[in-house]
Amino acid sequence: MPVSAEAKAPARGFGLYVHWPFCVSKCPYCDFNSHVRERVDEARWTQAYLAELDHYAGIGIGRGETITSVFFGGGTPSLMPPETTAAILEAARRHWPFAPDVEITLEANPNSAEAAKFAAFAQAGVNRLSIGVQSFDEAVLRFLGRAHDAGEARRAIEAAAKAVQRYSFDLIYARPEQSAEAWRAELRDALTLAGDHLSLYTLTIEPNTGFAGAVARGALKPMPDDAQAALYDLTQEVMERAGMPAYEISNHAKPGGESRHNLVYWRSGEYLGLGPGAHARFTRGGTWSAVQNRRKPEAWLEAVEAEGHGRETETPVGRRERAEEALMMGLRLSEGVWAENLRAASGLSLDEVVPPARSVPLEQAGLLTRTSDRLIATKDGRAVLDGLLARLLA
Repeated sequence: MPVSAEAKAPARGFGLYVHWPFCVSKCPYCDFNSHVRERVDEARWTQAYLAELDHYAGIGIGRGETITSVFFGGGTPSLMPPETTAAILEAARRHWPFAPDVEITLEANPNSAEAAKFAAFAQAGVNRLSIGVQSFDEAVLRFLGRAHDAGEARRAIEAAAKAVQRYSFDLIYARPEQSAEAWRAELRDALTLAGDHLSLYTLTIEPNTGFAGAVARGALKPMPDDAQAALYDLTQEVMERAGMPAYEISNHAKPGGESRHNLVYWRSGEYLGLGPGAHARFTRGGTWSAVQNRRKPEAWLEAVEAEGHGRETETPVGRRERAEEALMMGLRLSEGVWAENLRAASGLSLDEVVPPARSVPLEQAGLLTRTSDRLIATKDGRAVLDGLLARLLA
């Protein structure tokens, strides 16, 4: 079906990401920058986040921008004291205006102790919760190393629905020996509890994780690629029928329920990143910069206290590199990459980045759709996006 052209691309937004690096335990599939610590000096950490915010505002990052979204990620941000959340939001509001419909998301685990804090987080300013459920099956939760049970997961979702206007939760599928029938039943169960958004991720074996070690030892056999692809197709079928189609490869929403913060990334908007290992993308002195903070919590904390920020690297990004990054992120979306946003992010036109002669064979293969204002990976194209990008950017 042809895609109709639209006159104006959606706004890219300006986001703030806050990384809380601490977890109760490390899950065997997780490669995020998360750490287990017996004790955290919460007052010291609060002051460090505020200092890094002051630093970025002081050097003029985001001047003239309006914050459209804030995302507290981790780690496990629901371990953060709600008072810390409130202090960060209050400081951010002093430095930048917030959009009237600003989305403020906090990632949370379903443990009872953390779910009991949802109302306090809402009072602090959080208006969206993203809950790491992963499964409603007790055996699967044990396999995934989760610290909650299925009952806690259901109660956490109920608590989120009472505390905030919007909530989402995650599930992991394509687990070893998982059947299509079992996954269909899990999805139907999840849909009875869902708000306006669900994140559905295939189990990926990341390097340097517990599962990677198990695979190397022969103790774990990942699901074959063709079986994973079949479950992916089943996911699209079930979710589309439920009125929550994929707006991104792994993310599904009712119309208007999309994660506005993640759209900042996928639409190549600017964002600040606070905390250990956080990334940022912003313009400074007319140059696009890619920032990486120190990953180790103690190293970041000491750097902020000594220098006012935790940056480890800040790298200028050239126009071509920026355009390719915009393509890699934007083609994950069902809306595709808008030519207007690509030019705003990189200064290059869509034709300069992807000449029509290069995209035509992929269009003929049913993997791409091209209009006057955007480039869109079809459903089949998004299923093989890595290969598609390799062809486009060759």
